[in-house]
Order: sequence, then C-alpha cells, then structure tokens
Amino acid sequence: MEGTGGVSLDSAAACLAGGGVALFPTETLYALGCLATNARAVADVYRLKRRSLERPLLLLAAHSGQLYDLVALDAAPQELLARFWPGPLTVLLPARGSLPESLVNADGKAAVRVTSHALAAALALRTGGALTASSANRSGGMPARALEDADGELLTALKNLGGCVVRGGGQPIGGAPSTIVEPLPAVSGKALRVLREGAVSVDMLTAAGFVCLC
Repeated sequence: MEGTGGVSLDSAAACLAGGGVALFPTETLYALGCLATNARAVADVYRLKRRSLERPLLLLAAHSGQLYDLVALDAAPQELLARFWPGPLTVLLPARGSLPESLVNADGKAAVRVTSHALAAALALRTGGALTASSANRSGGMPARALEDADGELLTALKNLGGCVVRGGGQPIGGAPSTIVEPLPAVSGKALRVLREGAVSVDMLTAAGFVCLC
C-alpha cells in the first residue's frame, strides 16, 4: 500500500479479486471491503475491524445483477428498489447459499445495496462481484469521512495484511451511513422495518408510499 495516497482502481480490483481487502470511498463514508463470496477475505475484514461475527457486514454492488446469486431480490417491493437504488438504502433480504455464513444473520438474511458512488461501483464491476462495505473503522470507532480521518492502526493493519487504499474518485458526502430496512411482506407489500435510519430518512420512505415500522 502506497501510504494513504493509495493505488489505482485496476490495482485495487486485482487485490480484491485475489482475496485481498481494500479501503475505498462510497456515497456516504469510506468502507473496508472484500469480495463478498470469499470467506477468507471476509474473515480478514472482521479481524481488521475487530467486529463480532454476530454482526453481519453490509454488502455493496454495482448493479442488481451482482446480487441475484446472493439474495432473493424478489422478496423486496420492486418499487422500493426502483426508487432508492442506486443509493444509500440497504435492504435485508433472504440469503442464498453462495454467501459465507458470517454475512448472514440468524434469520437467514443478508444486507445489500446498489451503490450510487461511481468509483465504488467501478470497483465492484472490475472485481467481478458484490463487495462487503462496512465503515472503515474499528468497531466502536468513528467512521472515516475522509482518508485523513481513517484510524492509523487500522491502516497499518491493512498494509500488513497486503491490502490497499483506493486512489481517486469522489469523496464520500459524509453525514449519516446508509439506511437499513427489512421488507415485511407478511404485514403488507409496502411495510418496512427500519433497522437503522441514515441517509434515506423515514420521511423519504413514507413520502414514497411505504409504511415504516421501528
């Protein structure tokens, strides 16, 4: 890793495709990620973040096609995905067998979104699949809105692991992380449980015709 200056998009994609871990910008915050289907790399992300395996990481994709083999997209209201993807809305959906167990919660669901950040999307495309996209900080620490905000110990641990920091691309807008919702088809086709309110507010969801439950 070339300091916080980082590496090119192509180099980062090669790192991820080879089972590595990268720090990269998203539409909200900097994220620490790997190829979601690589169980060893996913375990490395948990170790770097010092995160409990009982707290599944969020996933990010360039387009919904990257998610078809990972989750049941038809379990979500299609108007929800059409309205808020790409963008900072993470949706909890039934997982398929291709995901490592640590990315699936006790109810058999994984949290996914399609990113609106051009560089993050390009990285997922060039890597060849959806990426984990948990905030780039140790568990309990402050998320990084700029590279200079990133935890120095985390950057050192990433370097020692052979990971990389992606150079270029638009900076995250900062502020709130992605909003996390769970569709509740048993209640109604428009019902959502809001697990974390973030960049997409409850008011925005309600204005789009969804019933939000906390």
